[in-house]
Amino acid sequence: MGSTLVEPRSAARNRTSPGSPQSPQPRRRLFTWTRATPFLLIAPAIIFELLVHVIPMIVGVWMSFIQLTQFFITNWTKAPFVGLNNYRISVDFNGPLGQQLLSSFGLTLVFTILVVGVSFGFGMSASLVLQRSFRGRGLLRTVFLIPYALPAYAGIITWKFILQRDTGLLNEILVNNLHVFDDAPFWLIGDNAFWSLVIVSVWQQWPFAFLMTMAGMQSINQDLYQAASIDGATVWQQIRHITLGIMKPINAVLLLLLFLWTFREFNTPFVLFGAAPSDSANLLVMNIYQSSFLQWNFGLGAAMSVLLMLFLIVVAGLWALWNRRISRDA
Repeated sequence: MGSTLVEPRSAARNRTSPGSPQSPQPRRRLFTWTRATPFLLIAPAIIFELLVHVIPMIVGVWMSFIQLTQFFITNWTKAPFVGLNNYRISVDFNGPLGQQLLSSFGLTLVFTILVVGVSFGFGMSASLVLQRSFRGRGLLRTVFLIPYALPAYAGIITWKFILQRDTGLLNEILVNNLHVFDDAPFWLIGDNAFWSLVIVSVWQQWPFAFLMTMAGMQSINQDLYQAASIDGATVWQQIRHITLGIMKPINAVLLLLLFLWTFREFNTPFVLFGAAPSDSANLLVMNIYQSSFLQWNFGLGAAMSVLLMLFLIVVAGLWALWNRRISRDA
């Protein structure tokens, strides 16, 4: 008796007769709202980023290679191409413009280091004081954040009234009430302009440092301080090894942000001193503004702006390498 082959059930189910219609194959959807939703949500941000930052930056870089002066401002597309000539003038430290740019760069660097250091110190100190709960802590937090919440121009204009020579509140207190000076000093011109600029900038920047450090300290487990206190660690040792050790990544980002914001600060010197500040307060961005809008040499001002951008990119890159090395060692 011959053996018969038995067809598997799965094959029998899948087999279709010659006359029966085949089952329709599911079509792959090329477009689904589920896949498109993330791209649609970020599309407005990308468009605004292109319009506000990327495209103006590209136009600014292109302007640095042309001789865009007052003679071509009405038809700036006809400005002649000069290549790297604007950059050569900017970095020619034997020429007047190069010397002025170098002087303003050094002044801006000193100004930035002072403002960032004092702002970070004030912010960290205030956060350490308000770390523990006590009566009135909420009120002090609110008061400390007022300069950060206040509109920048309103705060700077208020400081400008305070620092006026004849009608300012500062001279009224120092000269007429406390009799510290016989004659009212000038705070917005001369050498005092630099220190006035530092004071106003610190007043604006330190609340942000306070906010960042205070938020970072909230994540530190209080049991670490109790254990360190039991082991005999002093308050300074607790701050050094626990607070500053745990907050090292936050402080690194904070210092970078403060440096970048302060180095390219324009609003504070412009509102305090106008378009032509004293030499002691003529920061780099003010020098770029004068070359562009007072001397009507927008090509040279664009070249200076590109050099400033490259410097800040180098600073951010060095910070990234330093931060990676710290993270790897930790």
